[in-house]
Amino acid sequence: MIKDTFRHKGLRARLTDELRKKGVSDEAVLRAINAVPRHLFLDSSFVQFAYRDIAFPIGAGQTISQPSTVARQTALLELKPGDKVLEVGTGSGYQAAVLSEMGVELFTIERQTELHRKSAMLLRDLGYIKIKTVLGDGYEGLPGDGPFDAILVTAGASEIPAKLLIQLKIGKTMVLPLGGKSQIMTRIRRVSDEEFEKEEFGECAFVPMLSGISR
Repeated sequence: MIKDTFRHKGLRARLTDELRKKGVSDEAVLRAINAVPRHLFLDSSFVQFAYRDIAFPIGAGQTISQPSTVARQTALLELKPGDKVLEVGTGSGYQAAVLSEMGVELFTIERQTELHRKSAMLLRDLGYIKIKTVLGDGYEGLPGDGPFDAILVTAGASEIPAKLLIQLKIGKTMVLPLGGKSQIMTRIRRVSDEEFEKEEFGECAFVPMLSGISR
């Protein structure tokens, strides 16, 4: 049974205040974080820690990012309500829920079959019925649904995925952790058909981005 109690809501409000003190200044992002019941995206053994600013394993070698990282990536996308957004790496579905709370049209890809099934079901049960969840290879993106106003990659890419770049609208952005074992949070803006600008926002640590579909 899905429960989001007054206690959980109070803990989310406290988490939101903590993120604000850590420098998250985008109030729309903070409202989205405050709206999503993170405890429901975690294994039951971690629920008591759900509103601490830490990451947790979710199975299949994946993690649910810490809330400050989710807030940071979401803010870097510079979203507006109605934007068409592609998320690469659904994972638990938590980041997807936060993006949906921003009022965007969201498409999200997961390569791990079991994670895809589980997160798609949870998002639906929580009322996020407009999110399009796809089992697929994130390196390929969703060319049939693009171009996109924003693309968010939630795994560490050793290089910028070329097929994702061409699915960005001109003037719009992709945010991804770029690098091998050590990654840099990077924002790519498409300036023209063939020109892109890159900005860096400090070190981060994500599981590696993998190609193909894991059955």
